[in-house]
Amino acid sequence: MKTILILLTIGCITLNGQMQNKDGWKNADKILKNIVPPSFPDKVFNLESYGSSEELSKNIKPALDKAIDECSKAGGGTVVILRGEYNCNGPIHLKSNVNLHLEDGAVVKFSTNPSDYLPVVFTRWEGIECYNYSALIYARNQENIAITGNGSFDGQGSNQNWWAWSGSQRFGWSAGKSSQRESRPKLTEMNNKEVPVEKRIFGNDNYLRPNFLQLINCKNILIEGITLLNSPMWFVHPLLSENITIKNIKTIGKGPNNDGIDPESCKGVLIDACYFDNGDDCIAIKSGRNADGRRINIPSENIIVRNSEMKDGHGGVSIGSEISGGCRNVYIENCTMDSPNLDRALRIKSNSYRGGVVENIYMRDVKVGEVSNAVVRMNMRYDPREGSDGKFTPAFRNINVERVTSRKSEYALELIGLENSPIQNVSITDCSFNGVDDGNSIEYTENLKLKNVKINGKLVDKD
Repeated sequence: MKTILILLTIGCITLNGQMQNKDGWKNADKILKNIVPPSFPDKVFNLESYGSSEELSKNIKPALDKAIDECSKAGGGTVVILRGEYNCNGPIHLKSNVNLHLEDGAVVKFSTNPSDYLPVVFTRWEGIECYNYSALIYARNQENIAITGNGSFDGQGSNQNWWAWSGSQRFGWSAGKSSQRESRPKLTEMNNKEVPVEKRIFGNDNYLRPNFLQLINCKNILIEGITLLNSPMWFVHPLLSENITIKNIKTIGKGPNNDGIDPESCKGVLIDACYFDNGDDCIAIKSGRNADGRRINIPSENIIVRNSEMKDGHGGVSIGSEISGGCRNVYIENCTMDSPNLDRALRIKSNSYRGGVVENIYMRDVKVGEVSNAVVRMNMRYDPREGSDGKFTPAFRNINVERVTSRKSEYALELIGLENSPIQNVSITDCSFNGVDDGNSIEYTENLKLKNVKINGKLVDKD
């Protein structure tokens, strides 16, 4: 068993001169009381009133647009998609006071023709503001919105369409094909040079894939029961939004950047009883990248993840890497994470170009079966392609893990801090990590406490 240990220790646990909050889970109860799903008037807008069965099956979008508009103008209600299979040739744009409900057996398949998602709309793409293709389901500046029911939305992403734009041969790209290889660094450069957002126009022939479901500057949101399949990129992306309940949904897709749920610069989020089987992080909490993240400076905070199952993915619950606006008060409990294709259970990632303060992270009662890398990984040197000489040093502090068990991993803990910014105040309590190949790998960490912690059956406590 190998342990790399570079520890910087001081006598007491502090945060900016104050004692660490030992009652963090009590704060979770307070947060939960303030997350209240929206309610809607009893009015029902049935799509059969807006088109024939043949018309709806061929392209449901015109009828949906009319129903959503009329529902919102009437003060709100529920727009119902009945059982059946439908094509949607373009985005669904949600409006205030509308609950879009999919009945059992309803399947909506989205077009993979990029031109159907024009004109461009305001968005963030990998944490950077720009104008790009509309998400398949999109809302901006709306309130009291919901997507409910037991039906499915299928983005139809595959190696034959959206996924090849990633520029990866694994996902269908080959020499001579179009990809994001030029547009992605162009957008990054615009961000770093602080080019005005209104001049960052992408969309047609730029090959930056849209998200599946993106809600921008919205409040009072409910997403419940639905299944989302095969997104072009990220699945569920609430952005600059608050009071969000995401419950009993499934995100299933193995494409590039197929994150499950990405709350970005959001406040008051409950993710409950969800299922993830994804090509990237199952949950990835974000707050903007580099210059944009620091300019907007809105953290993600007060987020609860519970009762969920994570299968394939890069991380079960990840924080970063677009985390320049910071993240605080995240609570994870009663989850199951298990797959040889799941890399880590808890993952925190940034670097000296992205920066960001990540603090007050709590995980308890999580069963980890197999992960390929580490049960807990914190990395301040994420994406070395950006370099290590940035001026925006990240800070990770006050991370608490208790009653977590695992069956198989390379490391139990892999903590990679920086010499000028060590990871601070990590508490691991009542945990049992089995089938660990290489013990712990720990660099530049202050105040690491291990209490009743076993690795492969051996007590490794450290006070």
